[in-house]
Amino acid sequence: MTTKEYIKEHEEKFLNDLFGIIRIPSISAESEHKADMQKTAEYWRDHLLSLGIEKAEVMPSTGNPIVYGEHIIDPNAKTVLVYGHYDVMPVAPLELWDQPDPFEPVIKDGYIWARGADDDKGQSMIQAKGLETAMALGYLKCNVKFIFEGEEEIGSAALYPFLEEHKDLLKADFIFVSDTSMLSPEVPSMTSGLRGLCYWDIEVEGPNRDLHSGIYGGTVANPINELCKIISKIVDENGHITVPGFYDDVVEMTADEREMNKQIPFSSEEFCKSIGVPAEQGEKGFNTPERRGSRPCFDVCGIWGGHMGEGSKTIIPSKAHAKISTRLVANQDHEKIAKLMVDYIEKIAPKTVKVNVKVSHGGQAYLCPIDLPAYQVAEKAIEKAFGKRPLAVRSGGSIPIIAGFERILGIKSILMGFGLETNGIHSPNENMPLDMWFKGIETVAEFYKLFGTGN
Repeated sequence: MTTKEYIKEHEEKFLNDLFGIIRIPSISAESEHKADMQKTAEYWRDHLLSLGIEKAEVMPSTGNPIVYGEHIIDPNAKTVLVYGHYDVMPVAPLELWDQPDPFEPVIKDGYIWARGADDDKGQSMIQAKGLETAMALGYLKCNVKFIFEGEEEIGSAALYPFLEEHKDLLKADFIFVSDTSMLSPEVPSMTSGLRGLCYWDIEVEGPNRDLHSGIYGGTVANPINELCKIISKIVDENGHITVPGFYDDVVEMTADEREMNKQIPFSSEEFCKSIGVPAEQGEKGFNTPERRGSRPCFDVCGIWGGHMGEGSKTIIPSKAHAKISTRLVANQDHEKIAKLMVDYIEKIAPKTVKVNVKVSHGGQAYLCPIDLPAYQVAEKAIEKAFGKRPLAVRSGGSIPIIAGFERILGIKSILMGFGLETNGIHSPNENMPLDMWFKGIETVAEFYKLFGTGN
């Protein structure tokens, strides 16, 4: 029996198993669902055991429980560690959903509609069903471990100490993750990088109270004016961040990656139209797909101060505030960048105001070398299922725990996701195309067929 034939024969069972876990409202951000987190973890434990793997258990953490499973066929064989998360985003606003209950899956027009259909219950179940298919067809030549957490949507705080405490238990050759997306079924892709993040709060303080702008205007510094001047000096006319040392550790795209990047279907006109802007803007020397995945950037996320109510009020405000962030790329350390930014702003700040820069939070970027053997096996598996070699695409988003895996466990993650931009993750009417879901299962099964002790 072929991989496709096995999946076709078990379609109904596979969907029922997925729907069972979707029906549990495991919203980690809402305390009223605490019991649902435990229930979902137990569902995963029981389901992993039903696949025929040797061991699966629900383990305590400092937060929501963590599910661990393992199937060791040969201590000398390669070991894959599969990661996923069972928590989902809140469903509000309910009135924007096209179904009365977002946790009751609906199949309509060739799609599964439900919260978690993609992120990440649907994609985690792709991993489970891919392994089930591989085991049934005798493809499995490696050891497999599972770790499913329940806090990814709120920062994975409990997972970091769990990894530190269980390094030996989680030893593996690489981590297999399905929590990302593809360009399209016609243009398959793999995520080869994720951007990091650094975030600051700025406060600029001038006089000890709001002042009359007629009496004091032109005699003292206006905090909002000075804040705008500071921000304007952080990026130059070429879209280049001016902070000294900011680019020192940036890993540039390889020639192969840049060539793949050119193959990404992209229309400047459609891009601008879709978000309602007259033109693109960004770092000189790079196109938009490169800028949003492979280059760092700076943004003002919020700015306020002075009179913001109705009508006019002629004042020099006493304070001004801004929230700023940078997206980082491979090899840029967010703690180093945080300090560089603070030092730079303090250096360029005028002496006529007090400037306080506070580091809010940050996360590391991640890069998976596309010449990594496991990555290349994943490429072949996708090519087998989709008929085309996948493009390597660096994502503009961030999944901080992926860099955490590398830092704590010392191993790389292979990001083989099957989501699409149209799947509406985190939004009302989240969905997953049925054919994409089954194609994902086929891909994972083919991966295990290809991956063995010699890879």
